[in-house]
Amino acid sequence: MATLSWVILFCLLIGIFSVLAAGLFLLVPERLRQMVLPHLISLAIGTLLGAAFLALLPHALELSGVTHFHKITFTVLIGLLVFFLMEKMMLWRHCHHDECQTHHVSEPGSGAAGIASPLILIGDAIHNLIHGVLISAAFIVDIDLGIVTSLAVMAHQVPQELSNFAVLLHSGYRRGQALTWNIMSSLTAPVGGILGYYGLAGADSLMPYMLAIAVASCIYIAVADLIPDLHNETHLQATAEQMLLILSGVGVIYLTHMMLH
Repeated sequence: MATLSWVILFCLLIGIFSVLAAGLFLLVPERLRQMVLPHLISLAIGTLLGAAFLALLPHALELSGVTHFHKITFTVLIGLLVFFLMEKMMLWRHCHHDECQTHHVSEPGSGAAGIASPLILIGDAIHNLIHGVLISAAFIVDIDLGIVTSLAVMAHQVPQELSNFAVLLHSGYRRGQALTWNIMSSLTAPVGGILGYYGLAGADSLMPYMLAIAVASCIYIAVADLIPDLHNETHLQATAEQMLLILSGVGVIYLTHMMLH
């Protein structure tokens, strides 16, 4: 299968699977949903950190050569700061519940609720577009790396899309409307993948730095957006469960990477 076909296939799979999974998850009773969501977040943290440190960063350093290690780590640092600024501008949203400081929703159908909806859709579209470009870069370097990166993105997309659904429904959207808009925003991922594929074709010198940006994306989402959600539970048992699931996520990436190689 051609590299571009892999890129488009996985970008579509990530978007459609995460939206449909989140939509079906909303049918689960709210009490059960609130119990399961932290476990999904813990697993997503593990997959993102595993992809960043066990797959993407080693490949970036290997491609750059020993004389450019500092440039790669500097790119990771710059990437973290850029994602921070994007989130401040509400272009990189990662709330995982329907009430958050970034996109606070008051009463359904109110003005505040109406403002949240386009912010979510625009931010999600940009978010998916960037992920499409980064997934494309990973596939260009190595098909196995692209698959591992896609798994990490998919793991955190489910709780993300669940949050999007919750806010849209709270804003007065019907379930069918929320599903349609979320699917449409997810279609920017294959667009980003195609743009990334043609934009990076032949640009071998840029690939280590694109992977470094992907590393920054995974680390930022895991550390800045997902981990704070877990601090709501401080009991020893909850912490032990979180650590077990995070390590499970890392293990999934490790085993997948080993089997593909």
